[in-house]
Formats: sequence, C-alpha cells, structure tokens
Amino acid sequence: MDPILSGLKAAAARFDEIDRLITDPAVISNGARYSALMKERGGLIRQHERARRLESLQKSLDDARSLLQDPDADMRAEAQKEMDASRKQLDVLMQEIQNDFLTEDEDSHRNAIVEIRPGPGGEEAALFVADLLKLYTKYAEKRGWKVEIMDSGEAERGGLKHVSFRVEGPDVFKFLRYESGTHRVQRVPETESQGRVHTSTATVAVLPEAEEVDVELNPSDVEMQFTRSGGPGGQAVNKTSSCVLLFHKPSGIQIRCQVERSQHQNRELAFTLLRARLYELKANALKSARDNLRKSQIGTGDRSEKIRTYNYAQSRITDHRIGFSVHNLPVVMAGGNIDELIQALLDADREAKIKALASAK
Repeated sequence: MDPILSGLKAAAARFDEIDRLITDPAVISNGARYSALMKERGGLIRQHERARRLESLQKSLDDARSLLQDPDADMRAEAQKEMDASRKQLDVLMQEIQNDFLTEDEDSHRNAIVEIRPGPGGEEAALFVADLLKLYTKYAEKRGWKVEIMDSGEAERGGLKHVSFRVEGPDVFKFLRYESGTHRVQRVPETESQGRVHTSTATVAVLPEAEEVDVELNPSDVEMQFTRSGGPGGQAVNKTSSCVLLFHKPSGIQIRCQVERSQHQNRELAFTLLRARLYELKANALKSARDNLRKSQIGTGDRSEKIRTYNYAQSRITDHRIGFSVHNLPVVMAGGNIDELIQALLDADREAKIKALASAK
C-alpha cells in the first residue's frame, strides 16, 4: 500500500481506538491518561475526517463506474460526469493528504520546550540569547501562542546565560522544530570602540513537550533538592527555598528551575522540562528505526549544526540549510517576523520528501 495512504489509515484507526478508550471507566478515572488521549484525538481529527471523505469519494467513483455499462445512454453520460467530478475531488483531497503526511508527524501538534544557551562570544553571545528570546516571544504572540519562562540566568548588560521556556498553542512544534541548531550573529557590539564586527553564537534546542503518559518516570530515579533562588527578585525570592533542582540518575539529566516564587510551581515546571528531555532521548533512540521519509531532509536538528547567520552589517538573515535569506534584519528581530523563513523551511522539507517518495517507488 502507498505509505501515505497507509499512514492515513493508521491515523484513522488510532482515532477510532481512542474513541473506544475514552469511554472506558478505568481511563476516565486516570486524569493524566484521559487528558493525553483527548489531546492526541484532537491532533487526529483532520486525518480521520479525510480518511472517511476518501472512502466516500472512492465509493462514489466505484458506483459511477459500475453504471458505465448501462444500456441507457443518458445513464452512462450521467455516470461519466459523476466519475469526472469524483476524480477531481479525489485529486484535491490526495494533495491535502500528501501535504499533511510530508509536513506532520506524531509530534507536530505538541507544545514545545525551547532552550537557548550562549556559545563562544562572551557578553555579546549572552546578549544574542536575549535577542533570540525576544524574537521567539514576538513570533509566538503573532501566532496567538502562550510563552512561559521555565528557567533563566541573567548576565551583564541585559544578556542571558541561559533560558528555557514553554510555548503552548496549535502546531507549535511543527513550526518551531527547525530552529534547533547553532545560530550565529555578526555585528559590532556596543562595547566595541573600534567598530569591528564580532561573531558570536547561541545554541537552540526545541523539544516536543511530553505528557506524563509519554515517559515512564520512576520517582526513585529522581533526586530532588530545594535551594534559595539567586539573582533578582527581591527578598521574598531569597528567603524561601523555592529553587528546584532535579537529577535523573539513569540518564544523568540535571534540571534547575527558579523562575517562580512558589516551590510547587517550580517543581511542576522542572518535571515538565525533565519529561521533555527524556522524551527527546526516547525519540532519538527510535530515529534509526524510522522510515527515512519521516526524517527531516533539511538538517539533523542537532545543536552543533550551524543553521543560520544574522548579519547586521548587511541587514540579512540567512538559513544555510536551504540557502534562503530575508532582509531588514532589525525589523524582523524586533517584531518576530520570521514567518517567511519558517515557511521556506517547511516547503523545502516537503519538497525533499516528495523527491524521496518518488525515488522510492
């Protein structure tokens, strides 16, 4: 069977399975699992509807074809018209199905956890981290997404030593996933008296947010500590042990969260980030077993891969994976206007997968 139709059939079957599961009293009584299933169901509705529409159009086509041998000429003519109309609708529907198959996967509809850290470049790299945070925050606002800071560390002159934040909304991971990698900035720092251009970098990691049911987390595997939060925030922050430190012993992953004054809130955010990182490890372990068609063709998404340059002297942002540039860089950075860039990445990925699909036939 065509892999696209096979994927559609599997998605529709999973939708029907979820519809059965959410009526099970055992599932209803498990709030976390019920919530996760409902969220997964929401992401499958479009595929389910298209699978049913595909079945309906194919039945109409078959019914009309069976009438082509009718002895009545008018009946044969009417059957031919019905076949032509059904074929046109099928062509449009198959194009929509193909686009979804090539641009979406099981993680596309998830929220995302974004982590940004400075690379070489000292103070200028820390300032670049703050610039990228502003860029993604503005972009999220434009799309109607919600941004929640999970952890951050301030540097001098308004820069950031690191920042982690959660982005919530429709198709967040689908649009942000290609931001993972090394971002490079070329500009004259404010502290540069000779007007020389400096090059600095920041690494971005975009992780799909994991539900509790996605990752098996044994409480005995996690060491948790509470300390006083550091940095700005006033005495109320520093008097209480609100900073949460998690250490996941099997993986060695360490999490720190201190952005909220409430210890409970920081604990919830820390575990959200831990689940996201564990889910990423799980997903990476499965990559070698996945169909090559499902892998991104525009880059590995690895944080060590240099993906983009922000050249202020030429007012240009260039994505090296697809050789695509946008101009008027200060306006783009201030307003989060990276729609054109992200759409170009989605289009390039889809075209590469179409070629891979054609060569595999």
